[in-house]
Amino acid sequence: MKRQFFIIFNILLIFIAFPTLGQVDSLVSIDSKIELANEKYKQGQFSDASLLYEEILELGISADIYYNLGNSYYKSGEIGLAILNYERALRLKPQMKDAIYNLQLAEKKVIDKVNTNPPFFVKKWINNVVSSLTSNQWTMLSLVFFLPLLTTFLFFLFSKTRDKKKFTFYTTAVLGVLFVITFVFAGIVKRQYVNHDKAVILSGAVTVKSAPDQSGTDIFQLHEGTRVTIKNTLDNWVEIILENGAVGWIEENNIARI
Repeated sequence: MKRQFFIIFNILLIFIAFPTLGQVDSLVSIDSKIELANEKYKQGQFSDASLLYEEILELGISADIYYNLGNSYYKSGEIGLAILNYERALRLKPQMKDAIYNLQLAEKKVIDKVNTNPPFFVKKWINNVVSSLTSNQWTMLSLVFFLPLLTTFLFFLFSKTRDKKKFTFYTTAVLGVLFVITFVFAGIVKRQYVNHDKAVILSGAVTVKSAPDQSGTDIFQLHEGTRVTIKNTLDNWVEIILENGAVGWIEENNIARI
């Protein structure tokens, strides 16, 4: 009986150990690829570095790898792909200062200068606040406000004196507003992350059509690196809108979704 138990125990250990060993090997492989990609980048072999970073991203997404990939493409002169990967890095780490700075450098090389009115300062401030944290971080912050919110609400219900009721009422109201704001911000960031409606032009030059067909009227041209918002999709065509409100259709193979 003891011998059978010992055999079964060893078999279980093997089943447990093999996946763990596989994970360790995978991590070692990723680390070695990152080292090799970084070395290629230092040696000025930017195309080789880009290929290695792309392979690493197939094993799992990372803001740092997207950033490194963006740098490699920037050094190779592929501005569209550089902007795309800086944007992808910022989707994961909204306050990644190096990615923000390098993105601004890459944007200066974009031919298209889409004229837009500067956003109202309040809207700009709100957008900066919303993008300062990830969806999970906003959710955690909303929970931080929600727990004391429940506590102060209970105190309000069972307080007997006027002063205590007044104090707990206002405290509950403030915490309630903070909870709703942070919860809404979490939803906004989550929606932005899930809905891939932002894209970057990768083709050197693409003609925007009035309809999803090659026979459509030519409206205007866009160039590599220009960011667009996708409104609709029809077969292999996408309807895009620019920041200045201009709308048109292009073939989907000219863009990459952020």
